[in-house]
Amino acid sequence: MEPIFPKWTNRIPLFLGVGIPVLLVSIIVGIWYYFSPKFLAVGYEPEQPIAFSHQLHAGQMGIDCRYCHSGVEKTSFAPLPPTETCMGCHNKVKKDSPRLKVLHESYKNKTPIPWVHVYSLPRYSHFDHSAHLTAGVGCVTCHSRVDKMEVISLASPLSMGWCLECHRNPVPNIRPQNQLTNMLYDPHAFNYLPSNDPDYKDKLIQPPQACGACHY
Repeated sequence: MEPIFPKWTNRIPLFLGVGIPVLLVSIIVGIWYYFSPKFLAVGYEPEQPIAFSHQLHAGQMGIDCRYCHSGVEKTSFAPLPPTETCMGCHNKVKKDSPRLKVLHESYKNKTPIPWVHVYSLPRYSHFDHSAHLTAGVGCVTCHSRVDKMEVISLASPLSMGWCLECHRNPVPNIRPQNQLTNMLYDPHAFNYLPSNDPDYKDKLIQPPQACGACHY
């Protein structure tokens, strides 16, 4: 009597036994890698109410980050510039430009400019700007070269793994206190070592890695 099924069908259980686990692992790895913030969040570039160019202001004009984000070295968050800060220049500079209509309306009506946050952490995470600046972490480390950005965009994934990479090896990201906002500073050009810097000689450069440091 001839068999009902051809011989090759005997291999189906083997193919299924090997193929299904390989397929599942591939799906898991693909989701873990490609669905990470590195691919889904980095590059986020929302439209702002005013076409503010960091390339012009921070780059060509060389305005220090702390002029607009004042108090960032003393507070846990980086404050967005109030209307009065912008008007400090624009009550004279390009004051009749139609691109600044929202700014002038904000100033006249005493209402805040509805800036759209680009860097936002979930509520269960905590990040202290003042602590990182005090430790010598410059703006470039997280925000990249904003002086080259016409439109500000998310440059870092802000994932737990990304933060831990720096906490495990912070030295490459530490710079002198007077270079925190300098976009052009290169620690390798000066053979800079935080351990030789008087600003850090009494500090233990060992960021916390425990859960409670960022989640509490």
